[in-house]
Amino acid sequence: MDPITIDITILAPVEKVWDYFNEPKHITKWNFAHETWQCPSSENNLAEGGRFKHRMEAKDKSFGFDFEGVYDEIIPHEIIKYHMDDGRKVKIIFDKIDDNTTKVIEIFDPEKQNSVEMQRDGWYAILNNFHKYVENH
Repeated sequence: MDPITIDITILAPVEKVWDYFNEPKHITKWNFAHETWQCPSSENNLAEGGRFKHRMEAKDKSFGFDFEGVYDEIIPHEIIKYHMDDGRKVKIIFDKIDDNTTKVIEIFDPEKQNSVEMQRDGWYAILNNFHKYVENH
């Protein structure tokens, strides 16, 4: 299957966008697709070969999972590449438009269980949550 690409433009400097995307104290505030979900914990070793693990679960505790993987390449304020434990690859581009505008582009390998549309919508909902968090904090 072809990779899925989504993007969003955020009215914030690339340094802030980068920090909010990668620091666990921020990740727990935005890393979920719907307000009925939460991200109660985040561990992030942002280094090539480093691991990340974000806990994602329904607020009513009916369902949850760990989203985890290993970083393959990091260029600060520009690019993050990682692979998930199932081997799927993700590339995130931080495109500095100007001093107060950053475009975030995510390119990810789809999994086989859910439709491409559902996966695109889910990842975009999280990215949009991130966008709102960065612009309001």
